[in-house]
Formats: sequence, C-alpha cells, structure tokens
Amino acid sequence: MELERTRLMAKKDWEEKNAEAQRKAAEWLRGRQGPDDLAIACVYLALLLVVINLFAKAAWVGWLALALIVYAGFRIQSKNLGSRSRENAAFLKAIGPARPWLQNPKAAAAEAKQFKHAKCPHCGQKVRVPRGKGRLRVTCPKCREKFEVKA
Repeated sequence: MELERTRLMAKKDWEEKNAEAQRKAAEWLRGRQGPDDLAIACVYLALLLVVINLFAKAAWVGWLALALIVYAGFRIQSKNLGSRSRENAAFLKAIGPARPWLQNPKAAAAEAKQFKHAKCPHCGQKVRVPRGKGRLRVTCPKCREKFEVKA
C-alpha cells in the first residue's frame, strides 16, 4: 500500500515537472522562428553527412555536419523573423518542383502517374489534368484562358 502511494506521488511529481518544463520551453520559443523547411533540410543533410563520414572517415565531413547543425539551431532560435522567412522562401523557390519528391516520394510518384501538369500559355499558372484522357480543352483557373493539353 505504501509502495503504491509512493509510486503515485512520484508519477504526479514527474507530470508536474514535465508540464513546467513544457511551459518554460514554450515561453522561451515565443517570438522565435522555430523549425522551418531550411532548418529541417540542414538537419537531414547533417545526418546524411554523419552516415557518410562513418565510411569516409574524413574530418572535414564531420565538421561540415556540425556546422549545419549549428546553423539549423541558429535559425530555430532566431528572433529576426523577416530575414529567416525570406531565406526560407528563397530555399523553397530554389528546390521548386523537387519539393514534393523530397517530402513524400511515394505520394509524388502516385501523383505523377495519375496526373500531368501543364502550364497556361497566357499566365503561366500550373494546371493538373488526368493522364490517359487524350487531348483535353482546359480552362485556366487564374485567367480563364482556354487551351488544349495532350494528357
């Protein structure tokens, strides 16, 4: 009976300490950038470099991985939201169409198998059309221009 009560008290103490730690972390992160796509990509690249370094045994690869982790930490903790947001937008623009393939390759492959992506010749808007339907007359959702696409 006494042992059961001690366990319950210890569990309650742990839950209170955990809740307090989460509150402090949330308070500290308030007004900071937090993890964005560029920071997450830096961490994944650093992990890949660490794995490569297991076989390559090159010191510079380890240092590069450490630098990427430090940079990702800097981005996550930064309070300069405008600059970090512009950097992230430039990164997302640079990876462009490869982004879905990097985030979820299986879903991107299924999407590419089922649909073809065409650009409106008038405004450049991307339009998704189903594959295997022959020639389709498509209306652009942005400028309402009609054009034909071979699906």
